[in-house]
Amino acid sequence: MSLRPRPNPDSLGSRKLFGVLGPSTNTIVQPDFDDLRPRGVTNHYSRIVVEDAQAISDETFMAGTMEISRNTLDAVRGVLTCNPDYLVMGMSAVTFYGGAEGARKWRENIEQASGLSLCTGSQSLIEAFNAYGGIKKIAVLSPYYPSANQQVAQFMSDHGIETVADTCLRCPSWTSIAQVPTATLRKELQKLDGDNVDALVQVGTNLSMVRLAAAAELYLGKPVIAINTATYWNALRQNGITDQIPGFGRLMEEF
Repeated sequence: MSLRPRPNPDSLGSRKLFGVLGPSTNTIVQPDFDDLRPRGVTNHYSRIVVEDAQAISDETFMAGTMEISRNTLDAVRGVLTCNPDYLVMGMSAVTFYGGAEGARKWRENIEQASGLSLCTGSQSLIEAFNAYGGIKKIAVLSPYYPSANQQVAQFMSDHGIETVADTCLRCPSWTSIAQVPTATLRKELQKLDGDNVDALVQVGTNLSMVRLAAAAELYLGKPVIAINTATYWNALRQNGITDQIPGFGRLMEEF
């Protein structure tokens, strides 16, 4: 699908219109991306309809995320009706599955169906590592279950990044991910940190981490990268938008 020409710029999105794809159960991505939005860029959230999975286990977590993956194209079709310039994936788990090759194929499938480029969380983290430089060993914080963390580690390994430590919060439902207290996340970051860790990385877009990650960079003295920050930063930079947004860590302020 090609974009319809606009006779005039969009009144609020004069620079870019982003179509954001996120699970219907996710309450964090939309406000996070709006907080990161510079003037002239607008976000248009299209919900990937999924039930709020309850009593999640290792197996049902993977099955539930694959349901989100299968329903993504419906959300794409919905957001295309506002004629966006670019797509941004507001769900990270499935963008790691199958290692680097699986992630590439998943992204290309959405791009082929939509006719638009898609920014994913997994690739955005690699771009963020390149921007910081010198990141070879990471620790990962997720709301996931072990099987999904294994997928994250495999994707990272394919890109030459070693996961030396990780934690799974094993959240019991999709919506409960957004209810994890900041104090819990702060403690988990401190547990994960070590002299052998070049950067700490948070995945799982329904965890509220953009501000905590920025603060943690100051007291830990190393990169702390929230998936929503990395994804939106990469979406902006891929579209030639270099605005530096204060308050959300070095990624948004320096690179």
